[in-house]
Amino acid sequence: MTKFAEQIAAYEAKRASVVGAMDAIMTKAATDGATLDASQSEEYDGHSADIVAIDKHLDRLRTAERTIAKTAKPIEDVRDPSAAAAQRGGVTQVKAQPKLAPGIAFARYAKARAVSRLDNEPVMTIAERMYGPDSDVVGTIKAAVAAGSNQPGSWAAALHSPEGAAFVDFAEFLRPATILGKFGTGIIPSLRKIGFDEPVILQTGGGEGYWVGEGKPKPLTSFDFTRSVLGRLKVANIAVLTEENVRSSNPSSEAIVRDALKAALLETQDLAFINPTNAGVDTVRPASVTNGATAVASSGRDADAVRADARAAMAAFIAANNSLTTGVWIMSATNALGLSMMSNALGQKEFAGMTMLGGTFEGLPVIVSEYAGQTVALVNAADIYEADEGDIAVDMSREASLEMKDSALQQDGLAGTGTQLVSLWQNNLVGLRAERTINWRRRRTTAVAYLTGVRWGEPVAAGA
Repeated sequence: MTKFAEQIAAYEAKRASVVGAMDAIMTKAATDGATLDASQSEEYDGHSADIVAIDKHLDRLRTAERTIAKTAKPIEDVRDPSAAAAQRGGVTQVKAQPKLAPGIAFARYAKARAVSRLDNEPVMTIAERMYGPDSDVVGTIKAAVAAGSNQPGSWAAALHSPEGAAFVDFAEFLRPATILGKFGTGIIPSLRKIGFDEPVILQTGGGEGYWVGEGKPKPLTSFDFTRSVLGRLKVANIAVLTEENVRSSNPSSEAIVRDALKAALLETQDLAFINPTNAGVDTVRPASVTNGATAVASSGRDADAVRADARAAMAAFIAANNSLTTGVWIMSATNALGLSMMSNALGQKEFAGMTMLGGTFEGLPVIVSEYAGQTVALVNAADIYEADEGDIAVDMSREASLEMKDSALQQDGLAGTGTQLVSLWQNNLVGLRAERTINWRRRRTTAVAYLTGVRWGEPVAAGA
């Protein structure tokens, strides 16, 4: 009875959330005085389908609840704990675990697996010793014993199993820290989500319209399109920790592991997404959304120059027939801070909607990433394809030898060249390799306009 009541409550809450999302879409359209665009229509129709599915499932749950209620037996008044447990079918109480900070469950799981490899002991033994027999980590490992399937309740169904929850937990911890992960949150519109290896149509040129006189033939026009797919590309890095740190069950150690894994993926991904010099490498790295887009040099640092810069970027954006309703600014925290601190002669904020963490700038939402540097981009979210299934892969080694560098690597297995390496085994170190599969692509080149050399709010040196 209890499990059905909990499921019914959860699905009713989910239904209310979906209804709220539909209402928000229609309210926005009413406020804008416009019909739904293609992206909004697709999102609204998807929510409608979800409502139908939820209602059907709620009907099934309520039927099952009524059926169980008819066959339920009353519980006798038993005061003895053992007898009470027997009445409950031998169920024993499990000590409730404290709620962990985002990403910590995944870090604990990764550490237990790593120490298991280091000591050549069963991972279950390690988890019980480090975190206790009632810990979530032990439950995670136990859940992974049975053969997996895609059926609800199986450990292989990522959204239902503790192990899957740990990976989802880390993905949710990582995603909001990235530029890509901030799309679709709050007032920021979503990117156009697609699956890996799904064919997509990219527009490489536009057609023209013509004025036609009465009785005159109408000229033809053509559009230039190309067909492509977003393959599975990986962003990866290796974080090196001491064995002492990995063996420790101290909460601060777990935060270090979590943050190391996060840092291994964050910088590389954001730089690839926003850096205009990133032209991409086929089958290796996607090109940035700014590469090849319209660039405008910043005109200065004061408030008037900022407004001139914004006008220039938005003019290029509008000239390309981009919808401002799905426009998003991307800038560094330094430039966001500069905007937020600008005041006029009366002490009033020049850009009241801005903080160093984001906000709105000239009526459009802002995503802040320090990796944007001196680039400020205006992006049409609806014209950026994104393929991301949220999968995270982590592996470890203590036997490998590594170049302890974060760039200009000399080691190349194909070319047969190398350089001096550091042995993890000799130095009691552990290498944790984190990988995320993700890809993106502009639907058309004009989906983005960006400013270069932006240093808003910085003081101008004397004589400069």
